[in-house]
Amino acid sequence: MSTAIMDTAIDWKRVCTLDEIPVLGSRVVRSTKHGDIAIFRTSDDEVFALHDKCPHKGGPLSQGMVHGKTVTCPLHSWKIGLDSGEAVAPDVGCTRPFAAKLEDGVVWLKA
Repeated sequence: MSTAIMDTAIDWKRVCTLDEIPVLGSRVVRSTKHGDIAIFRTSDDEVFALHDKCPHKGGPLSQGMVHGKTVTCPLHSWKIGLDSGEAVAPDVGCTRPFAAKLEDGVVWLKA
C-alpha cells in the first residue's frame, strides 16, 4: 500500500501509474474532503475506488485482500464489492464508491 495526496476539487485527478499499485493490492489517496480513499487493482488490471472504511467497524479496506471484484476487510472478514461498495450477503452495509479509471497506464480518480 502506498499513499498520495489529493486536492478537494471535484475533477479527475491523476493518482499514479498502474504499475505503482500491486496486482490484488491498493493505494491510499488522502482527500481533505472525503477522507482516505482506497484505489484497488484486480488481477485483470481493473481499478476501483472506495472510501477506506469498512461499513461494519471502520476497518481499513486498503489493508484487506482483493479477490475477483471484492475486498475482504482485515478486521472481521466482511466482503465488500469493489464496483458498488456494498457488503456481500449475508452482511449488510455500504462504503462509498468513487469513480476510477485507467487510461494509457495511468490511474485517475474522480472525487
